Amino acid sequence: MEVVSKPAIEQLSCIRNCKPTTLFSGVPIIDLSKTDSKHFLVKACEELGFFKVVNHGVPVEFISKLESEALSFFSLPLSEKEKAGPPNPLGYGNRSIGPNGDVGWIEYLLFTINQDSFSQRFFEVFGSNPEEFRSALNDYISAVKKMACDILEMMADGLRIQPRTVFSKLLMDEQSDSVFRLNHYPPIPCPGPGIQTLNSNNTIGFGEHTDPQIISVLRSNNTSGLQISLENGNWISVPPDQNSFFINVGDSLQVMTNGRFKSVRHRVLANSMRSRVSMIYFGGPPLSEKIAPLPPLIKEEEESLYKEFTWFEYKRSAYNSRLADNRLVLFEKIAAS
Repeated sequence: MEVVSKPAIEQLSCIRNCKPTTLFSGVPIIDLSKTDSKHFLVKACEELGFFKVVNHGVPVEFISKLESEALSFFSLPLSEKEKAGPPNPLGYGNRSIGPNGDVGWIEYLLFTINQDSFSQRFFEVFGSNPEEFRSALNDYISAVKKMACDILEMMADGLRIQPRTVFSKLLMDEQSDSVFRLNHYPPIPCPGPGIQTLNSNNTIGFGEHTDPQIISVLRSNNTSGLQISLENGNWISVPPDQNSFFINVGDSLQVMTNGRFKSVRHRVLANSMRSRVSMIYFGGPPLSEKIAPLPPLIKEEEESLYKEFTWFEYKRSAYNSRLADNRLVLFEKIAAS
């Protein structure tokens, strides 16, 4: 696939005065404080499956505190970090992504939203005061989860479906299978054996994939690397913005909207000069939740494009696949010949 490099556009000086949606290197910017943003959310989900949100309401101190704690952890000697691993699938991981041979120039921490599943020993890896890390994690996740639910309810309003909590209730459920990930992409050395490259100038940080959950909320520091795939197969680079959040439509939301919303394919290229830290909340439904197109979103002349499946079935299938696989193809309805 051709990589389309677009120069970073100068950051907006006063984000509060921007229009509800603005094209920014091909990525819509949506102001969540505007009453008509629900229409632009739907448009962005239909056309790209990806957008940036501003005026999001997440306190800046929550963002900066967790990033500081993450950087402190990732700066530890490898032998110390490995005490929080290996990922099975939760915990600390390095280079290997999942069980099926995918690798990247990355180290990461993967958490379940229910941190009670981690032992006190796990958090003792995070410095002399592990409660500082746990507190920063809880504050950030709570705020981002609320924003994700608000966005999902605005989507439901924009689609004119009731109740407006039809998507958000799956994240609010006590049994919600949501996870949180901290990714660190160190500056890359000269490419050598075992380092996966896209071409002579680009090293794979995290290979191309879609997210299987309902919605993903991404925030990163001011280092480039994120790319999304357009419908024509070209890739565009997403300029970093450490003050805003990027939203991905996941596979489950694509199914629930019967393909109306697009699950965006994306990847991360490692930076040769600066480290990149990203924090991603993956909003997932309960394991027993049945995923299928919502009847109000299937028009009279249409049929359901997907078989009904539980989130557990889809999660298991995704976990057993390679990153770049089209996971949804196994759950599509095949038209009778």
